[in-house]
Amino acid sequence: MIPYGRQEISAADIDAVVEVLKSDFLTQGPQVPAFEQGLCAVTGAQYSVVVSSATAALHLACRALDVKPGDLVWTSDITFVASANCALYCGAKVDFIDIDLRTYNLSPVALEARLKSVRAAGGLLPKVVIPVHLCGQSCDMAAISALSREYGFSIIEDASHAVGARYEDQPVGDCRYSDITVFSFHPVKIITTGEGGAAMTNKAALAGRMALLRSHGITREEPQMSHAADGPWYYQQIDLGFNYRMTDLQAALGLSQLAHLESWVSARNRLAERYDRLLVNLPVAVPWQHPDAYSSRHLYVIRLAADQGVAGHRKVFNALRAGGIGVNLHYIPLHTQPYFVETQQLNGGWPEADRYYEQAISLPMFHHMTDEQQDRVVEVLGAALE
Repeated sequence: MIPYGRQEISAADIDAVVEVLKSDFLTQGPQVPAFEQGLCAVTGAQYSVVVSSATAALHLACRALDVKPGDLVWTSDITFVASANCALYCGAKVDFIDIDLRTYNLSPVALEARLKSVRAAGGLLPKVVIPVHLCGQSCDMAAISALSREYGFSIIEDASHAVGARYEDQPVGDCRYSDITVFSFHPVKIITTGEGGAAMTNKAALAGRMALLRSHGITREEPQMSHAADGPWYYQQIDLGFNYRMTDLQAALGLSQLAHLESWVSARNRLAERYDRLLVNLPVAVPWQHPDAYSSRHLYVIRLAADQGVAGHRKVFNALRAGGIGVNLHYIPLHTQPYFVETQQLNGGWPEADRYYEQAISLPMFHHMTDEQQDRVVEVLGAALE
């Protein structure tokens, strides 16, 4: 089976982890801040807080922005459930915005229309909007940022797919247009720490709050305490936090992998361009790339012709799986998930998300994929479409 995504672990990665295993610090040691500094170096952000998962990073981002009961958070309808659950963990409500026809990202046009409608009706506007850089291609952050200034919401970029990507020729994660940007280091992502995530920001107060909440809400910093420390052993819990720490083992792996980020993203783009050429004569739509964006190409999503219908979509998907191609579908529209239907007051329509779900298939994409593997994917797809 050719998987849809796959990590690569080198001898250097293994050596980096073994060195930590031989050291005094398996966790809460020097590798975590080193990895954070490395992420700041490649993104240009001033602060990085690495954590146990991107879900944890999204949760901390919401907490840092004071999302609480009575608040509303909006995100894209096509994303993993974590992009919404992070707000629910804080007691807020969520709703979903339809996607752009070409990028499959949150549509600024749909977002503006919803904002205008809610304001005109005197309804509750979102406290936070979470654009998701699907497949590794940045959302139209300039447009979303302009709306944030007009309507007064904060922005968390869910860049779980997009470490190594660029927008307007600057790194995704520099937080020019957002308060916080979140990355994922799950094994199928661009680089991996096994499990892990990071929250990037340019705001010291947000970084400090996320760092505090990452480790139980405990501080050893005397200025943050209610009184002078009893001694060098002393700490205080000053907030209700979590154990969201990343270990030094994970951070060492991430730091080692970070050295390959640029070349791996380049390799993914080469493979995507090769897919574009190989698929030109098949009745599928290949991913459109915005001229302002350089995608990290986490996923390569094709769309079948509308006349295939739901049955045809399932037939092609099943044929690919049967042929040893580990395709997937990213993602199921959030507005159809039973938990959200039952617990949230969802508003509006999501026609583009619905059409996307009926047509989309994620083909295998990983930086060390061979041309022979890619040729096999296209061969099986062509046969499935006959």
